[in-house]
Amino acid sequence: MNNQHNASPTYAIETHNLNVFYGDFQAIKNVDLRIEKNKITALIGPSGCGKSTVLRCFNRMNDLIPTARVEGDVLFHGKNIYDPDVDPVQVRRRIGMVFQKPNPFPKSIYENVAWGAKINGYQGDLDQLVEESLRGAALWDEVKDKLQANGYSLSGGQQQRLCIARALAVKPEIILMDEPTSALDPIASLRIEELMIQLAKQYTIIVVTHNMQQAARVSDYTAFFTVDSQRTGYLEEFGPTHELFTVPKSKTTEDYITGRFG
Repeated sequence: MNNQHNASPTYAIETHNLNVFYGDFQAIKNVDLRIEKNKITALIGPSGCGKSTVLRCFNRMNDLIPTARVEGDVLFHGKNIYDPDVDPVQVRRRIGMVFQKPNPFPKSIYENVAWGAKINGYQGDLDQLVEESLRGAALWDEVKDKLQANGYSLSGGQQQRLCIARALAVKPEIILMDEPTSALDPIASLRIEELMIQLAKQYTIIVVTHNMQQAARVSDYTAFFTVDSQRTGYLEEFGPTHELFTVPKSKTTEDYITGRFG
């Protein structure tokens, strides 16, 4: 077992034969992916191809959908996170998530960041943790004088960075981002992109994006998903971003990135 760990120390997450069903509908089929540590991996593809479904498999968010059923393996530190002895709450603490629309709690900026650490029984200096997390999310300088203001008083882009700070505060290893800039203006989006590049020095980042330019700008690796005739999503191609965008192996990938469909 240990040899196996030593053989692939670079992978943050691996999926083997991952299949997801919503009731009778198969949303994704046979996805095999290896996500490198401390890199940014983008999941792209047309609407309805299952990229958000795949992302939600990585921290068991699909468990929250009553009709969802996940088959196959999602390995994190060599352990399948869907094994019966795995606590999904623990998984989500180590694999954080940032959603499409900023969703701060209706609390102060300070409480938004401190909340997760508190419920997890954090024993350290909360003030320091809040500052570190806000600095990590490139928000500290903008909010340090109004930490007691409501999170909703911030602009959309600031709210999204607050949600990133909230994710950082519980010290995850991986940060999942589901179209984190789709609700933001171009300038706020660019701030988030710059932030992702900074964060990848310390965290593994997996981002779902509809924006191919964004994938090309920020990611190290890109996974392109598409759908078959049954509307089931599958992984068409995966590789270093610059290769996938310049010399795609698949005609379908080429058609998508040149705008012929999608």
